[in-house]
Amino acid sequence: MLSLEEFPFILQELAAETEGYLCLGEEPCLPSEGLWILELEFRLRMLTGFIWLSHHLGLAGLKSWIPSILLLVFLVLSTWILIYGLTCVQRYRINCKRLRCFPQPPLKNWLLGHLGLIQNSEEGLLYKQSLVYSFRDVCCWWVGAWCPVIRIFHPNYIKPVLLASGTVIPKDKLFYNFLEPWLGEGLLLSEGEKWRRHRHMLTPAFHFDILKPYVKIFNQSVDIMHAKWRRLCAEGTNYLEMFEHISLMTLDSLQKCIFSYNSNCQEKPSAYISAILELSSLVAKRHNNPLLYWDTLYNLTSQGRRFSRACHLVHDFSNAVIQERRHILAQQGTEAFLGNKRKSKTIDFIDILLLAKDEDGKALSDKDIQAEADTFMFAGHDTTASGISWALYNLAQHQEYQDRCRQEIKELLGDRQPEEIEWDDLVQMPFLTMCIKESLRLHSPVSMVSRYCTKDIQLPDGRIIPKGNICLISIFGIHHNPAVWPKPEVYDPHRFDTNNPEKISPLAFIPFSVGSRNCIGQNFALSELKVVLALTLLRFRVLPDKHPVRRKPEIILREENGLRLKVEPLLDLSSPDMHLSETSQE
Repeated sequence: MLSLEEFPFILQELAAETEGYLCLGEEPCLPSEGLWILELEFRLRMLTGFIWLSHHLGLAGLKSWIPSILLLVFLVLSTWILIYGLTCVQRYRINCKRLRCFPQPPLKNWLLGHLGLIQNSEEGLLYKQSLVYSFRDVCCWWVGAWCPVIRIFHPNYIKPVLLASGTVIPKDKLFYNFLEPWLGEGLLLSEGEKWRRHRHMLTPAFHFDILKPYVKIFNQSVDIMHAKWRRLCAEGTNYLEMFEHISLMTLDSLQKCIFSYNSNCQEKPSAYISAILELSSLVAKRHNNPLLYWDTLYNLTSQGRRFSRACHLVHDFSNAVIQERRHILAQQGTEAFLGNKRKSKTIDFIDILLLAKDEDGKALSDKDIQAEADTFMFAGHDTTASGISWALYNLAQHQEYQDRCRQEIKELLGDRQPEEIEWDDLVQMPFLTMCIKESLRLHSPVSMVSRYCTKDIQLPDGRIIPKGNICLISIFGIHHNPAVWPKPEVYDPHRFDTNNPEKISPLAFIPFSVGSRNCIGQNFALSELKVVLALTLLRFRVLPDKHPVRRKPEIILREENGLRLKVEPLLDLSSPDMHLSETSQE
């Protein structure tokens, strides 16, 4: 309320301003008592409102000019928020209008959009499959009321997206950000010039001359796993969970290839390996719970604290190896260091990263080397283990293909002792390669990749994906599209026969993605797949479990209750004490 003392000052101010006249143009007018009274009333109301607002904002006790400035700031900020909000709404309306050309399935409701219709389960995959059958090429998917996603599941439509420059279509950060505390800015998460520089420096690490010695490491790791399988079979345990055994085997190989370190993780527990497995599991769980997407909240949970501890353990291990190797390199010098590596015939991933230099002669920092090593461990163990496990599952379901693969390997090795796959053997397994590719099509380890459009993207049919939207390239959808693959749910290795007259589009089969950001380690992974499968089929017969399989897409494709298969040791001519096991009764 106004005090009585303030009225004389207000009246004096108004009298001075109006001088009792209302002037229109240049002609003087008579006093206008009515207008003068209205002006007084207006001024009093403004002052009353100002005092009320100052009181409630806690400004009344400040100097007379401070409330005016703070009030001005408040009004400017409020106006900016209002304008920004209206701009966002207008932009949203325009975007919705431009997206009307893309069909969409029925919404769950107006608030959630399609959120919750696809679960990470067998039913979720079947729903995705129904989308492919219904729309064939592309559809619009709403994650809540405000976030549209363009789902693409036809090879002709992914070309302008995946083959575009990384600056035009960078990776979408929503899911990948969960990995940043663990993987840092390695190839998987880095963008722009840093990604280009690292990709160029890391490419030599996957040259065939570097990969050749790794084949011996793959053989050794598989031998350890098979020895364990034989012991379990001798004890009467023939049904084995494939992911459990094969994940340890791929981690064992990776530790040797990246760090030249043997942890014996297949035989005894390893804190580092346990941390890698825990981090993969925690990232998958977080992805399934939108409430944990906010970093601050996630870090307060027990899962967040476990994730942080596991990250520290993994980083401490890789950093210790890097520092030790740097010390050796500094002592020996580059030439002597390389000479010793040539004698051992194996140069590991850390060695290559330490010696790598860009066009300007600059080397990678320790932080960069750690990020790339951690990225390789993450990307290399789960995806390869998934590929091997599902390939064994498919061959267990089709004994005729399994027998043909086994015969091919026997003819290739002949009487070679010991039974070992060599580098030159990898290109001489055509039917096994066909079976691997068909398994990667039917059960692709990675079911999707996502990109963010920084510019409008025009599709082959003329429709445009507006900039600012997320594109989800459904690898699962492309691999199960009946317009691309006849009878897509049938396991048929002959699709990949080089003599098949029906040529496959290079974009119809993309288990390692495609374009500039495809998987840099795909030759490493395929080499390991061939070695592991060849030796496994040579030494064991793999049979299906009696329980039906339920697929579960997480970071990689898993089985809901574990992928259990029955393994039976075959006659090993190099071990006279081994004999053909009898098929146990169901």
